Amino acid sequence: MGALSTLSPAVRQYLVVTGNYWAFTLTDGALRMLVVLHFHDMGYSPLQIASLFLFYEIFGVVTNLVGGYLGARIGLNRTMNIGLALQVGALLMLTVPPEWLTVVWVMAAQALSGIAKDLNKMSAKSSIKLLVPDAQQGSLYRWVALLTGSKNALKGAGFFLGGALLAVLGFAGAVLAMAGVLALVWLSSLFLLRRDLGKAKAKPRFRELLSKSEPINVLSAARLFLFGARDVWFVIALPVYLSSVFGWDYWQVGGFLAAWVIGYGVVQTVAPWLTGKRTGAIPGGTAAFGWAAALALLPAAIALGLDALGSPEVVLLGGLMMFGVLFAVNSSLHSYLIVSFAKADGVSLDVGFYYMSNAMGRLIGTLLSGWVYQAHGLDACLWISSLFVAAAALISLKLPRAKLAES
Repeated sequence: MGALSTLSPAVRQYLVVTGNYWAFTLTDGALRMLVVLHFHDMGYSPLQIASLFLFYEIFGVVTNLVGGYLGARIGLNRTMNIGLALQVGALLMLTVPPEWLTVVWVMAAQALSGIAKDLNKMSAKSSIKLLVPDAQQGSLYRWVALLTGSKNALKGAGFFLGGALLAVLGFAGAVLAMAGVLALVWLSSLFLLRRDLGKAKAKPRFRELLSKSEPINVLSAARLFLFGARDVWFVIALPVYLSSVFGWDYWQVGGFLAAWVIGYGVVQTVAPWLTGKRTGAIPGGTAAFGWAAALALLPAAIALGLDALGSPEVVLLGGLMMFGVLFAVNSSLHSYLIVSFAKADGVSLDVGFYYMSNAMGRLIGTLLSGWVYQAHGLDACLWISSLFVAAAALISLKLPRAKLAES
């Protein structure tokens, strides 16, 4: 505690924001894995499992848009704490007796979780803009990369935790345990977060929800296709494929997806070095195009390898590890650019709009993951992934080469 008291207020707030984000992300990753594996084991089809996440993603789209407005009006501390409280409620909804766990009930719980997740993420990402001086773009990139990378590493740990808790405690026991821990985090956050964090000096009007900045609009469109490209194979198709085709159990599926996302998060933390930090360069649109173009080739190569080569496990797992490295750099670069392009006053409006597009990409990818896998298999999911990343690369050509000056 003595060491914490010597830190600057900005750093202390960063630690609280990051701690909240970490705790939330761990439960979010675990809950997703619990739902996929538990309901697959109950005999649900891939498309039915995808439908369980339908409201999660739809409400994520709405939440990012409206949440950015709320963050600017009432403060990011409040939107973050509301997100934590809603996630506790979503987890408790799933502790009901098994016969109550109908598709409609689980979709409602996932809707609440989707609202909670995107309130929490929007609040965390927006806060970094306010805690780092605008002139220190190198530091801003490193802090964003650290927050984003550590979050995804913990989300990967959450996938493993979800599989492990399901095997040890069962579905209801697992979600009850997570609800209890997250409730303690929420109560602590109520006392630790600064009350005026992120509140805009000029109260934004509701019509300002839609961004008028061309770089943010372009980056948001690229983000939609980038995350659609990941989730079209990752959310439903891959865990079901590993379980049904490779015959993996809960521990193996959760362990592999955890390792993938943890590795992805680690790469995100070093993305500033990979994209030019060692030479003093600050990346812009050219870097976003180049990294997306490189990524676009991989899913198609994996699909071709699955058809042509005799070792599908080596092709799929090795290819997806390579995809994770390139996707991590793309994601971290995008996360920096949105915080960099956003205006400091009412930052959550721009960040919320951008993550609305992120949520829309996840929604499209999730639905396609279930439907395309059920109808055409994993190969088709991978081909769609390549097309989506190629679209993100082409859109990125319209981004400015360097950060725009603050207006």
